[in-house]
Amino acid sequence: MKEYRIGAVTTLLGMSADTLRYYEKISLLPVVHRMASGVRVYNERDISRLRFIKRAQKMQFSLKEIGDLLSMRENPQHARDEVRVLTQRKLGEVEEHLCDLKLLRGELQLLLNLCIASDEGCPIIEGIDQDEHSA
Repeated sequence: MKEYRIGAVTTLLGMSADTLRYYEKISLLPVVHRMASGVRVYNERDISRLRFIKRAQKMQFSLKEIGDLLSMRENPQHARDEVRVLTQRKLGEVEEHLCDLKLLRGELQLLLNLCIASDEGCPIIEGIDQDEHSA
């Protein structure tokens, strides 16, 4: 089985050494094998797990949720319902965020259009200032 030192893992996966140590500290990674000198040595299973973590983060899962997913990953057939519920909840959060982004896009476009059409003042600054006072 191929082994990787921490420096090779950081290059391979684009994660910092601090992140790798943190994942081990919070048990997203099991305790990593160390050489007699204390240098961490990662195996293919660790790399696979780190890739899973990275992909799950891109899907906006929190570290806690990723920990749950990793536990479920060990026995996916028995965890299907739990994975489905977690993913459904995450999809709802993403859809809510998309709605917020669409509203923001509309607001920014309106302010930009007002700015283009205005000869006086700055509608963008005024619009942001107005929202601050109405909150």
